[in-house]
Amino acid sequence: MSTFSGLTTAASGLAAARRGMDVVGQNIANQTTEGYTRQRVVTSSVAALAHTGRFSTGAAPGHGVSIDGVARLGDALLDARVRDTLASSGFWSTRAVAATTMEAALAEPTADGLAARLSQFWAGWQDLANTPDAGAAASVVLESAGELAAQIAGGYRTVATQWSDARTAAERTVTQVNAVADQIADLNREIRNALASGHSANELIDQRSVLAQNVARLAGGKASIESDGTLTVRIDGNALVAGSDARHLALSGPTSIDAGGRMTVSWASASDIPVSIVGGELGGNLSVLAPAEDGGMLAKLAAGYNEVATALAGTVNTQHRAGVTSSGQPGGDFFAISTTGPAALGLSVVVTSGAELALAKPGAGAWDSSNADDISQIGLSAGGPDAIWAAQVSSLGVSTAADIQRARVSETATITAAAAQQSVAAVDGDEETISLLTYQTAYQAAARVLTAVDEALDVLINRTGVVGR
Repeated sequence: MSTFSGLTTAASGLAAARRGMDVVGQNIANQTTEGYTRQRVVTSSVAALAHTGRFSTGAAPGHGVSIDGVARLGDALLDARVRDTLASSGFWSTRAVAATTMEAALAEPTADGLAARLSQFWAGWQDLANTPDAGAAASVVLESAGELAAQIAGGYRTVATQWSDARTAAERTVTQVNAVADQIADLNREIRNALASGHSANELIDQRSVLAQNVARLAGGKASIESDGTLTVRIDGNALVAGSDARHLALSGPTSIDAGGRMTVSWASASDIPVSIVGGELGGNLSVLAPAEDGGMLAKLAAGYNEVATALAGTVNTQHRAGVTSSGQPGGDFFAISTTGPAALGLSVVVTSGAELALAKPGAGAWDSSNADDISQIGLSAGGPDAIWAAQVSSLGVSTAADIQRARVSETATITAAAAQQSVAAVDGDEETISLLTYQTAYQAAARVLTAVDEALDVLINRTGVVGR
Protein backbone atom coordinates (compact mmCIF):
# COMPACT_ATOMS: atom_id res chain seq x y z
CA MET A 1 0.00 0.00 0.00
CA SER A 2 1.25 3.45 -0.85
CA THR A 3 1.85 5.92 1.94
CA PHE A 4 -0.20 8.42 -0.02
CA SER A 5 -3.29 6.20 0.42
CA GLY A 6 -3.53 7.45 3.98
CA LEU A 7 -4.42 10.87 2.60
CA THR A 8 -7.33 9.39 0.67
CA THR A 9 -8.57 7.53 3.73
CA ALA A 10 -8.43 10.64 5.90
CA ALA A 11 -10.07 12.76 3.19
CA SER A 12 -12.96 10.30 2.91
CA GLY A 13 -13.44 10.56 6.67
CA LEU A 14 -13.51 14.35 6.42
CA ALA A 15 -16.09 14.19 3.63
CA ALA A 16 -18.31 11.74 5.52
CA ALA A 17 -18.19 13.78 8.72
CA ARG A 18 -18.92 16.99 6.82
CA ARG A 19 -21.89 15.38 5.06
CA GLY A 20 -23.15 14.11 8.40
CA MET A 21 -23.02 17.63 9.83
CA ASP A 22 -24.86 18.95 6.77
CA VAL A 23 -27.66 16.42 7.25
CA VAL A 24 -27.91 17.14 10.97
CA GLY A 25 -28.19 20.83 10.14
CA GLN A 26 -30.99 20.03 7.68
CA ASN A 27 -32.84 18.08 10.38
CA ILE A 28 -32.51 20.85 12.95
CA ALA A 29 -33.61 23.50 10.43
CA ASN A 30 -36.77 21.49 9.64
CA GLN A 31 -37.59 20.46 13.19
CA THR A 32 -40.97 22.24 13.00
CA THR A 33 -41.68 21.65 9.29
CA GLU A 34 -44.96 19.79 8.75
CA GLY A 35 -44.44 16.33 7.31
CA TYR A 36 -40.62 16.44 7.48
CA THR A 37 -38.96 13.11 8.17
CA ARG A 38 -35.53 13.05 9.78
CA GLN A 39 -32.57 11.86 7.72
CA ARG A 40 -29.28 10.13 8.32
CA VAL A 41 -26.13 9.68 6.26
CA VAL A 42 -25.62 6.08 5.16
CA THR A 43 -21.96 5.06 5.00
CA SER A 44 -19.99 1.89 4.45
CA SER A 45 -16.33 1.05 4.76
CA VAL A 46 -14.19 0.81 1.63
CA ALA A 47 -12.45 -2.57 1.50
CA ALA A 48 -8.73 -2.94 0.94
CA LEU A 49 -7.49 -3.61 -2.57
CA ALA A 50 -6.82 -7.27 -3.24
CA HIS A 51 -3.15 -8.15 -3.84
CA THR A 52 -2.04 -11.40 -5.40
CA GLY A 53 1.28 -12.73 -6.55
CA ARG A 54 4.74 -13.14 -5.06
CA PHE A 55 5.02 -9.52 -3.96
CA SER A 56 1.79 -9.46 -1.89
CA THR A 57 2.19 -7.43 1.28
CA GLY A 58 -0.28 -9.50 3.25
CA ALA A 59 -3.09 -8.04 5.32
CA ALA A 60 -3.88 -4.38 4.59
CA PRO A 61 -6.36 -1.88 6.03
CA GLY A 62 -9.33 -0.56 4.06
CA HIS A 63 -9.36 2.62 2.04
CA GLY A 64 -11.70 4.77 4.11
CA VAL A 65 -15.42 5.35 4.13
CA SER A 66 -17.96 5.59 1.32
CA ILE A 67 -21.02 7.87 1.46
CA ASP A 68 -23.78 5.63 0.13
CA GLY A 69 -26.61 8.14 0.43
CA VAL A 70 -28.95 9.98 2.77
CA ALA A 71 -31.65 7.76 4.24
CA ARG A 72 -35.14 8.98 5.10
CA LEU A 73 -35.99 7.44 8.47
CA GLY A 74 -39.71 6.96 7.92
CA ASP A 75 -41.78 3.81 8.34
CA ALA A 76 -44.08 2.82 5.48
CA LEU A 77 -46.29 0.72 7.78
CA LEU A 78 -46.82 3.60 10.21
CA ASP A 79 -47.50 5.97 7.30
CA ALA A 80 -50.17 3.60 5.98
CA ARG A 81 -51.71 3.32 9.43
CA VAL A 82 -51.98 7.12 9.68
CA ARG A 83 -53.69 7.27 6.29
CA ASP A 84 -56.19 4.57 7.29
CA THR A 85 -57.08 6.31 10.55
CA LEU A 86 -57.39 9.66 8.78
CA ALA A 87 -59.90 8.14 6.35
CA SER A 88 -62.02 6.83 9.23
CA SER A 89 -61.68 10.03 11.25
CA GLY A 90 -62.67 12.19 8.28
CA PHE A 91 -65.78 10.08 7.66
CA TRP A 92 -67.11 9.98 11.21
CA SER A 93 -66.13 13.55 12.05
CA THR A 94 -68.11 14.80 9.06
CA ARG A 95 -71.16 12.80 10.10
CA ALA A 96 -70.83 13.91 13.73
CA VAL A 97 -70.64 17.60 12.75
CA ALA A 98 -73.70 17.24 10.51
CA ALA A 99 -75.64 15.40 13.23
CA THR A 100 -74.80 17.90 15.98
CA THR A 101 -75.71 20.79 13.66
CA MET A 102 -79.11 19.21 13.02
CA GLU A 103 -79.64 18.49 16.69
CA ALA A 104 -78.86 22.09 17.62
CA ALA A 105 -81.29 23.38 14.97
CA LEU A 106 -84.11 21.23 16.40
CA ALA A 107 -83.75 22.91 19.82
CA GLU A 108 -85.30 19.90 21.50
CA PRO A 109 -86.37 19.58 24.26
CA THR A 110 -86.60 23.35 24.85
CA ALA A 111 -89.38 25.88 24.63
CA ASP A 112 -88.23 26.73 21.10
CA GLY A 113 -88.66 23.18 19.80
CA LEU A 114 -91.48 21.81 17.67
CA ALA A 115 -92.68 19.54 20.48
CA ALA A 116 -93.32 22.56 22.71
CA ARG A 117 -95.11 24.31 19.84
CA LEU A 118 -97.38 21.30 19.35
CA SER A 119 -98.14 21.23 23.07
CA GLN A 120 -99.08 24.92 22.97
CA PHE A 121 -101.37 24.25 20.03
CA TRP A 122 -103.24 21.46 21.86
CA ALA A 123 -103.36 23.54 25.04
CA GLY A 124 -105.00 26.33 23.04
CA TRP A 125 -107.74 23.94 21.96
CA GLN A 126 -108.20 22.82 25.57
CA ASP A 127 -108.57 26.42 26.73
CA LEU A 128 -111.05 27.01 23.94
CA ALA A 129 -113.01 23.93 25.03
CA ASN A 130 -113.21 25.35 28.55
CA THR A 131 -114.32 28.82 27.34
CA PRO A 132 -115.97 28.36 23.93
CA ASP A 133 -117.51 31.82 24.06
CA ALA A 134 -114.15 33.58 24.53
CA GLY A 135 -113.00 35.26 21.38
CA ALA A 136 -109.49 35.59 22.78
CA ALA A 137 -109.17 31.82 23.15
CA ALA A 138 -110.21 31.33 19.52
CA SER A 139 -107.68 33.92 18.39
CA VAL A 140 -104.98 32.11 20.39
CA VAL A 141 -105.81 28.83 18.61
CA LEU A 142 -105.62 30.44 15.17
CA GLU A 143 -102.41 32.29 16.00
CA SER A 144 -100.86 29.14 17.47
CA ALA A 145 -101.85 27.17 14.37
CA GLY A 146 -100.18 29.72 12.09
CA GLU A 147 -97.01 29.68 14.20
CA LEU A 148 -97.00 25.88 14.20
CA ALA A 149 -97.26 25.72 10.42
CA ALA A 150 -94.49 28.32 10.11
CA GLN A 151 -92.22 26.39 12.48
CA ILE A 152 -92.70 23.15 10.58
CA ALA A 153 -91.89 24.95 7.32
CA GLY A 154 -88.93 26.73 8.92
CA GLY A 155 -87.53 23.45 10.26
CA TYR A 156 -87.81 21.87 6.84
CA ARG A 157 -86.04 24.84 5.22
CA THR A 158 -83.23 24.58 7.77
CA VAL A 159 -82.74 20.93 6.85
CA ALA A 160 -82.85 21.79 3.14
CA THR A 161 -80.24 24.51 3.65
CA GLN A 162 -77.96 22.13 5.54
CA TRP A 163 -78.39 19.59 2.74
CA SER A 164 -77.35 22.22 0.16
CA ASP A 165 -74.34 23.17 2.31
CA ALA A 166 -73.31 19.51 2.53
CA ARG A 167 -73.59 19.17 -1.23
CA THR A 168 -71.44 22.26 -1.71
CA ALA A 169 -68.90 20.79 0.71
CA ALA A 170 -68.89 17.53 -1.27
CA GLU A 171 -68.25 19.44 -4.51
CA ARG A 172 -65.43 21.37 -2.85
CA THR A 173 -63.91 18.13 -1.55
CA VAL A 174 -63.98 16.58 -5.03
CA THR A 175 -62.19 19.64 -6.39
CA GLN A 176 -59.56 19.36 -3.65
CA VAL A 177 -59.02 15.66 -4.32
CA ASN A 178 -58.51 16.34 -8.02
CA ALA A 179 -56.00 19.12 -7.30
CA VAL A 180 -54.06 16.96 -4.83
CA ALA A 181 -54.01 14.08 -7.33
CA ASP A 182 -52.36 16.35 -9.90
CA GLN A 183 -49.75 17.45 -7.35
CA ILE A 184 -48.93 13.84 -6.39
CA ALA A 185 -48.56 12.92 -10.07
CA ASP A 186 -46.12 15.83 -10.57
CA LEU A 187 -44.12 14.80 -7.49
CA ASN A 188 -44.06 11.19 -8.70
CA ARG A 189 -42.43 12.34 -11.92
CA GLU A 190 -39.81 14.41 -10.09
CA ILE A 191 -39.07 11.67 -7.56
CA ARG A 192 -38.72 8.99 -10.23
CA ASN A 193 -36.31 11.16 -12.22
CA ALA A 194 -34.28 12.06 -9.13
CA LEU A 195 -33.93 8.45 -7.98
CA ALA A 196 -33.06 7.26 -11.48
CA SER A 197 -30.24 9.81 -11.65
CA GLY A 198 -28.92 8.87 -8.21
CA HIS A 199 -30.01 12.05 -6.44
CA SER A 200 -31.82 12.33 -3.12
CA ALA A 201 -35.59 12.85 -3.24
CA ASN A 202 -36.28 12.78 0.51
CA GLU A 203 -37.84 16.25 0.71
CA LEU A 204 -40.04 15.52 -2.31
CA ILE A 205 -41.14 12.24 -0.72
CA ASP A 206 -42.09 14.14 2.46
CA GLN A 207 -44.27 16.51 0.44
CA ARG A 208 -45.90 13.60 -1.35
CA SER A 209 -46.57 11.81 1.93
CA VAL A 210 -48.45 14.84 3.29
CA LEU A 211 -50.53 15.01 0.10
CA ALA A 212 -51.32 11.29 0.32
CA GLN A 213 -52.58 11.85 3.85
CA ASN A 214 -54.80 14.64 2.52
CA VAL A 215 -56.34 12.27 -0.04
CA ALA A 216 -56.97 9.74 2.73
CA ARG A 217 -58.65 12.34 4.91
CA LEU A 218 -60.69 13.77 2.04
CA ALA A 219 -61.76 10.62 0.21
CA GLY A 220 -60.35 7.57 2.00
CA GLY A 221 -57.61 6.96 -0.57
CA LYS A 222 -55.20 4.04 -0.16
CA ALA A 223 -51.55 4.42 -1.19
CA SER A 224 -48.68 2.07 -1.97
CA ILE A 225 -45.06 2.59 -3.03
CA GLU A 226 -43.99 1.12 -6.37
CA SER A 227 -40.56 -0.27 -7.28
CA ASP A 228 -39.58 2.89 -9.18
CA GLY A 229 -40.29 5.06 -6.13
CA THR A 230 -43.63 6.42 -7.34
CA LEU A 231 -46.75 6.36 -5.18
CA THR A 232 -49.98 4.80 -6.44
CA VAL A 233 -53.13 6.19 -4.83
CA ARG A 234 -56.32 4.16 -5.16
CA ILE A 235 -59.96 4.93 -4.47
CA ASP A 236 -62.46 2.08 -4.56
CA GLY A 237 -59.64 -0.17 -5.77
CA ASN A 238 -58.96 1.92 -8.89
CA ALA A 239 -55.98 4.19 -9.38
CA LEU A 240 -56.53 7.88 -8.77
CA VAL A 241 -52.79 8.44 -9.29
CA ALA A 242 -50.51 5.98 -11.06
CA GLY A 243 -46.98 7.14 -11.80
CA SER A 244 -47.14 10.58 -13.37
CA ASP A 245 -50.78 10.16 -14.46
CA ALA A 246 -53.74 11.43 -12.43
CA ARG A 247 -57.46 10.87 -12.90
CA HIS A 248 -60.24 13.17 -11.74
CA LEU A 249 -63.48 12.55 -9.89
CA ALA A 250 -66.85 14.10 -10.75
CA LEU A 251 -69.90 14.58 -8.53
CA SER A 252 -73.44 14.36 -9.91
CA GLY A 253 -76.94 14.06 -8.54
CA PRO A 254 -79.87 16.16 -7.29
CA THR A 255 -79.27 19.82 -6.52
CA SER A 256 -81.84 20.08 -3.72
CA ILE A 257 -83.29 17.83 -1.06
CA ASP A 258 -86.74 18.18 -2.65
CA ALA A 259 -85.56 16.58 -5.89
CA GLY A 260 -84.77 13.25 -4.22
CA GLY A 261 -82.36 10.76 -5.77
CA ARG A 262 -78.81 9.76 -4.92
CA MET A 263 -75.56 11.65 -5.16
CA THR A 264 -72.98 9.71 -7.18
CA VAL A 265 -69.25 10.04 -7.72
CA SER A 266 -67.74 8.82 -10.99
CA TRP A 267 -64.56 9.20 -12.98
CA ALA A 268 -64.53 12.41 -14.98
CA SER A 269 -63.17 10.52 -17.97
CA ALA A 270 -65.80 7.77 -17.67
CA SER A 271 -69.01 9.11 -16.19
CA ASP A 272 -70.73 5.73 -16.53
CA ILE A 273 -68.34 4.11 -14.04
CA PRO A 274 -69.38 4.95 -10.46
CA VAL A 275 -66.85 5.24 -7.67
CA SER A 276 -67.82 3.96 -4.24
CA ILE A 277 -66.57 6.43 -1.62
CA VAL A 278 -66.86 4.86 1.83
CA GLY A 279 -64.25 6.85 3.75
CA GLY A 280 -62.97 10.35 4.31
CA GLU A 281 -64.87 13.61 4.43
CA LEU A 282 -66.36 12.98 1.00
CA GLY A 283 -67.74 9.62 2.10
CA GLY A 284 -69.18 11.25 5.22
CA ASN A 285 -70.88 13.97 3.19
CA LEU A 286 -72.29 11.44 0.73
CA SER A 287 -73.78 9.42 3.61
CA VAL A 288 -75.35 12.60 4.98
CA LEU A 289 -76.76 13.45 1.53
CA ALA A 290 -78.16 9.96 0.94
CA PRO A 291 -81.93 9.43 0.48
CA ALA A 292 -84.00 8.49 3.53
CA GLU A 293 -84.28 4.86 2.40
CA ASP A 294 -80.47 4.65 2.36
CA GLY A 295 -80.14 6.10 5.86
CA GLY A 296 -79.46 9.72 4.94
CA MET A 297 -79.96 11.67 8.16
CA LEU A 298 -81.01 14.91 6.49
CA ALA A 299 -83.50 13.25 4.15
CA LYS A 300 -84.96 11.28 7.08
CA LEU A 301 -85.44 14.45 9.10
CA ALA A 302 -87.03 16.24 6.14
CA ALA A 303 -89.34 13.26 5.68
CA GLY A 304 -90.14 13.51 9.39
CA TYR A 305 -91.27 17.12 8.99
CA ASN A 306 -93.43 16.12 6.03
CA GLU A 307 -94.91 13.24 8.03
CA VAL A 308 -95.71 15.51 10.98
CA ALA A 309 -97.35 18.06 8.68
CA THR A 310 -99.42 15.37 6.97
CA ALA A 311 -100.46 13.74 10.25
CA LEU A 312 -101.28 17.11 11.81
CA ALA A 313 -103.47 18.17 8.92
CA GLY A 314 -105.09 14.76 8.59
CA THR A 315 -105.99 14.22 12.24
CA VAL A 316 -107.10 17.78 12.97
CA ASN A 317 -109.12 18.02 9.74
CA THR A 318 -110.85 14.71 10.40
CA GLN A 319 -111.91 15.72 13.89
CA HIS A 320 -112.76 19.28 12.87
CA ARG A 321 -115.08 18.01 10.12
CA ALA A 322 -116.86 15.88 12.73
CA GLY A 323 -118.05 19.00 14.55
CA VAL A 324 -120.22 22.02 13.81
CA THR A 325 -119.73 25.75 14.21
CA SER A 326 -121.69 27.97 16.59
CA SER A 327 -124.08 28.68 13.73
CA GLY A 328 -124.69 24.97 13.15
CA GLN A 329 -122.65 24.72 9.95
CA PRO A 330 -120.58 21.53 9.45
CA GLY A 331 -116.91 22.01 10.17
CA GLY A 332 -114.56 22.06 7.25
CA ASP A 333 -110.82 21.53 6.95
CA PHE A 334 -108.76 23.38 9.53
CA PHE A 335 -105.44 22.89 7.72
CA ALA A 336 -104.63 22.66 4.02
CA ILE A 337 -101.60 21.06 2.35
CA SER A 338 -100.43 22.06 -1.08
CA THR A 339 -100.48 19.24 -3.60
CA THR A 340 -97.17 20.38 -5.08
CA GLY A 341 -93.90 20.36 -3.21
CA PRO A 342 -93.10 19.07 0.28
CA ALA A 343 -95.98 18.81 2.73
CA ALA A 344 -94.04 20.71 5.38
CA LEU A 345 -93.77 23.75 3.13
CA GLY A 346 -97.37 23.52 1.90
CA LEU A 347 -99.07 23.43 5.30
CA SER A 348 -101.40 26.38 5.92
CA VAL A 349 -104.37 27.33 8.10
CA VAL A 350 -107.73 27.45 6.27
CA VAL A 351 -109.87 28.82 9.11
CA THR A 352 -109.56 32.59 9.42
CA SER A 353 -111.98 33.45 12.23
CA GLY A 354 -113.37 32.00 15.41
CA ALA A 355 -116.84 31.70 13.86
CA GLU A 356 -115.49 29.02 11.50
CA LEU A 357 -114.24 26.79 14.29
CA ALA A 358 -116.28 23.60 14.73
CA LEU A 359 -116.24 23.33 18.52
CA ALA A 360 -119.48 21.41 19.09
CA LYS A 361 -120.73 17.98 18.26
CA PRO A 362 -123.74 17.88 15.91
CA GLY A 363 -126.97 18.39 17.84
CA ALA A 364 -125.23 19.16 21.14
CA GLY A 365 -126.11 22.84 21.21
CA ALA A 366 -124.44 26.09 20.25
CA TRP A 367 -122.31 26.27 23.39
CA ASP A 368 -121.10 22.70 23.31
CA SER A 369 -117.29 22.36 23.06
CA SER A 370 -116.78 18.61 23.18
CA ASN A 371 -115.36 18.55 19.64
CA ALA A 372 -112.74 21.13 20.62
CA ASP A 373 -111.86 18.92 23.58
CA ASP A 374 -111.48 15.93 21.27
CA ILE A 375 -109.13 17.96 19.06
CA SER A 376 -107.05 18.89 22.10
CA GLN A 377 -106.58 15.19 22.87
CA ILE A 378 -105.06 14.40 19.45
CA GLY A 379 -101.64 15.18 20.86
CA LEU A 380 -101.96 12.18 23.18
CA SER A 381 -102.84 9.68 20.45
CA ALA A 382 -100.37 6.93 19.62
CA GLY A 383 -100.17 7.71 15.93
CA GLY A 384 -100.56 11.48 16.22
CA PRO A 385 -98.09 14.14 15.12
CA ASP A 386 -96.58 14.39 18.62
CA ALA A 387 -95.75 10.69 18.69
CA ILE A 388 -94.30 10.87 15.17
CA TRP A 389 -92.10 13.81 16.09
CA ALA A 390 -91.00 12.25 19.38
CA ALA A 391 -89.90 9.11 17.54
CA GLN A 392 -88.04 11.24 15.00
CA VAL A 393 -86.20 13.21 17.69
CA SER A 394 -85.41 10.07 19.66
CA SER A 395 -84.01 8.34 16.57
CA LEU A 396 -81.90 11.37 15.70
CA GLY A 397 -80.58 11.59 19.25
CA VAL A 398 -79.47 7.96 19.25
CA SER A 399 -77.87 8.32 15.81
CA THR A 400 -76.10 11.52 16.82
CA ALA A 401 -74.70 9.97 20.00
CA ALA A 402 -73.42 6.99 18.02
CA ASP A 403 -71.76 9.20 15.40
CA ILE A 404 -70.12 11.37 18.07
CA GLN A 405 -68.79 8.30 19.86
CA ARG A 406 -67.39 6.85 16.64
CA ALA A 407 -65.84 10.20 15.81
CA ARG A 408 -64.12 10.29 19.22
CA VAL A 409 -62.80 6.75 18.84
CA SER A 410 -61.51 7.38 15.31
CA GLU A 411 -59.92 10.67 16.39
CA THR A 412 -58.16 8.91 19.24
CA ALA A 413 -56.91 6.24 16.82
CA THR A 414 -55.62 8.96 14.50
CA ILE A 415 -53.76 10.70 17.32
CA THR A 416 -52.24 7.40 18.44
CA ALA A 417 -51.15 6.51 14.89
CA ALA A 418 -49.68 9.98 14.34
CA ALA A 419 -47.78 9.76 17.64
CA ALA A 420 -46.32 6.39 16.64
CA GLN A 421 -45.33 7.81 13.26
CA GLN A 422 -43.69 10.85 14.82
CA SER A 423 -41.79 8.71 17.34
CA VAL A 424 -39.90 7.31 14.36
CA ALA A 425 -39.89 10.15 11.86
CA ALA A 426 -39.85 13.34 13.95
CA VAL A 427 -36.66 15.30 14.64
CA ASP A 428 -35.38 15.10 18.23
CA GLY A 429 -33.29 18.14 19.11
CA ASP A 430 -31.28 16.31 21.80
CA GLU A 431 -30.52 13.40 19.48
CA GLU A 432 -29.46 15.74 16.69
CA THR A 433 -27.18 17.65 19.09
CA ILE A 434 -25.42 14.41 20.05
CA SER A 435 -25.10 13.46 16.38
CA LEU A 436 -23.65 16.87 15.59
CA LEU A 437 -21.03 16.48 18.32
CA THR A 438 -20.24 12.97 17.07
CA TYR A 439 -19.69 14.16 13.50
CA GLN A 440 -17.71 17.16 14.73
CA THR A 441 -15.38 14.89 16.72
CA ALA A 442 -15.06 12.55 13.74
CA TYR A 443 -14.19 15.49 11.50
CA GLN A 444 -11.50 16.67 13.91
CA ALA A 445 -10.07 13.15 14.21
CA ALA A 446 -9.98 12.71 10.43
CA ALA A 447 -8.25 16.08 10.13
CA ARG A 448 -5.66 14.94 12.68
CA VAL A 449 -5.07 11.75 10.66
CA LEU A 450 -4.57 13.89 7.57
CA THR A 451 -2.06 16.06 9.44
CA ALA A 452 -0.17 13.02 10.72
CA VAL A 453 0.11 11.51 7.24
CA ASP A 454 1.20 14.87 5.86
CA GLU A 455 3.95 15.17 8.47
CA ALA A 456 5.12 11.63 7.78
CA LEU A 457 5.28 12.33 4.05
CA ASP A 458 7.19 15.56 4.73
CA VAL A 459 9.85 13.63 6.61
CA LEU A 460 9.98 10.95 3.93
CA ILE A 461 10.20 13.33 0.97
CA ASN A 462 12.12 16.29 2.28
CA ARG A 463 14.38 14.92 4.98
CA THR A 464 15.47 11.52 3.77
CA GLY A 465 19.26 11.52 3.47
CA VAL A 466 19.69 14.84 5.26
CA VAL A 467 20.99 13.33 8.52
CA GLY A 468 24.80 13.22 8.68
CA ARG A 469 25.48 15.88 6.07
